[in-house]
Amino acid sequence: QVQLVESGGGLVQAGDSLILSCAASGRTFSSYAMGWFRQAPGKEREFVAAISWRGGNTYYPDSVKGRFTISRDNAKNTVYLQMNSLKPEDTAVYYCAADPSGSYRLWDSWGKGTLVTVSS
Repeated sequence: QVQLVESGGGLVQAGDSLILSCAASGRTFSSYAMGWFRQAPGKEREFVAAISWRGGNTYYPDSVKGRFTISRDNAKNTVYLQMNSLKPEDTAVYYCAADPSGSYRLWDSWGKGTLVTVSS
């Protein structure tokens, strides 16, 4: 497993942009698929974005496609989530996760999350 620490959350207005970062510890970061998830109050955790270990493949649900962009810098052991055109329904705690299998199903490492609040 790797240790993950998210940062960059905060309070923004609808239409604003925000960049989240996830710093990972461990020498095997570059071999992990990485993902972002979110959980809004009273709702289940949902998938937001994923990226392959070299960054060549990215995946998004329709709810954020075209607005959010996931990227990674393996030299810095960091994965990012660029969020544009934010909406109040994007308000949630955002979590970073790592999948050593590359299947995008075995997320075995999680950060503690960073809160994003979007006001209308």
